[in-house]
Amino acid sequence: MAQRRLPTDDGYLGLREAIVRGKLAPNQRLVEAEMSTEFGMPRAAVRTALVRLEHEGLVERKAHRGARVRLVPEAEAVEILEARAALEGLAARQAALNLSPARAGELRAILERQRAALAKQDLLGASDVNAELHAKIVALSGHATAQRLIRALNSQMVRFQFPDDPDSGASDPVDRGAHGDRRRAHEWPAGGGRASHAVAPQPGGEGAARLAQGVPAGATS
Repeated sequence: MAQRRLPTDDGYLGLREAIVRGKLAPNQRLVEAEMSTEFGMPRAAVRTALVRLEHEGLVERKAHRGARVRLVPEAEAVEILEARAALEGLAARQAALNLSPARAGELRAILERQRAALAKQDLLGASDVNAELHAKIVALSGHATAQRLIRALNSQMVRFQFPDDPDSGASDPVDRGAHGDRRRAHEWPAGGGRASHAVAPQPGGEGAARLAQGVPAGATS
């Protein structure tokens, strides 16, 4: 029997979503009275939600200073990127093993849309399609543990914690990946699955193309 969701869960989920999606910014204070009004739950429920979110690494609480949205340090952002890369590589291998011709055709269609966006210099659009590509591969893997861990890492919202680099000529993390640890952290997505260059398959790259053709990404010709 499915567990009945309590009314307070709706408030917790709303608060969590606001953090993950960037509505509540890193280092922003989370005042109980304001959160109670904003998310429609008693202050006691707000305190419980903040404890849960602290355990998830989304909130930090300090005595006599209250709670705030946790800012992920740069070094941790890189670690998150590397861990997610390993998990997505696992997911890609599992997806290749499970791939049917029809599913391969779906991946090819996504790749073609991304290449079309890149051809038009639509970097943001290409990044959004890349998010769709990675989400599709992870879903096709059928690897429940990898899917759960990737969702947890996505929640760390590194994308919202580094400003755009005005000198890069790019407006999105996926376009700034080859210039050191800080740029590598830029590539990490928070809620949408936008891929890093370290993750196989890369957007429009050989790994994704081989997977779309039904060939495991790590296989040799």
